[in-house]
Amino acid sequence: VRANLAPLVIAGLQPGGQMTITTDVENYPGFADPVQGPWLMQQMQQQAENLGVKVAQDLVTAVDFTTPPFAITCDSGATHTAQSIIIATGAVARWLGLESETRFQGKGVSACATCDGFFYRGKKVAVIGGGNTAVEEALYLANICESVTLIHRRDALRAEAVLQQRLFKTANVKIMWDHVAAEILGDPKGVTGLQVKSTTTGKTETLDVAGVFVAIGHDPATQVFRNAIALDKDGYIITKNKNNGGDKGVYPATQTSISGVFAAGDCVDKIYRQAVTAAGMGCIAALDAEKYLASI
Repeated sequence: VRANLAPLVIAGLQPGGQMTITTDVENYPGFADPVQGPWLMQQMQQQAENLGVKVAQDLVTAVDFTTPPFAITCDSGATHTAQSIIIATGAVARWLGLESETRFQGKGVSACATCDGFFYRGKKVAVIGGGNTAVEEALYLANICESVTLIHRRDALRAEAVLQQRLFKTANVKIMWDHVAAEILGDPKGVTGLQVKSTTTGKTETLDVAGVFVAIGHDPATQVFRNAIALDKDGYIITKNKNNGGDKGVYPATQTSISGVFAAGDCVDKIYRQAVTAAGMGCIAALDAEKYLASI
């Protein structure tokens, strides 16, 4: 809107994305003290609206990127057309499906160690998973927490060998093979323990932990774009992201397989997944879209 364009934001099923289910945020620039995730998202929306951005509380159900103007159909039945689109639908963490997991989200249950690990410094925590993400989260937490218990349902990890070697050499990390999370325990203040169950004997035991980090992967919110733009095998949007090649010699950093359609944030980024990196990519996508619109 500051470029004298007419942007429309379609808020989606969970306006604000993963930040709206995050409590204390202390790694976003500009705030001396921790802020609440939902509050931060409200401030961002109000900032945009104060500048004149229109926000539609709706959900995109279908898109047609065949030729501009691009067409969007929403759950309400509303249709919109636009000369350029920025996709910033984010991703969602895969959860275990436990009722107690939902109850303690933001109160000891997290899907991001780099976001929330600092709150558990000097405490005992558990990480659930067996892939690269789980091992990386365990290694990160081992530098902060008193001890880390990695719980894996099989007898071998799926993570890369080099990560496994680092994990096995870390003194304050314990691995519980052939176990799954059965129940997350706690009180009104938060998590107090984790009940785990052996996949071989069926025996249960309770771990004394203050935090539980679920690291069984993320799924990008890109299903509606599956047949419209190029996605990788995990469903993340592929951006050209290079400064040479292409018909005009330059590819905008956030351009998708469709000229005029850009993407930013966790629907593209499977590595960093931070609010500040998503915000930075959003800025780049906006500038890329502005340049595209000026060129047509």
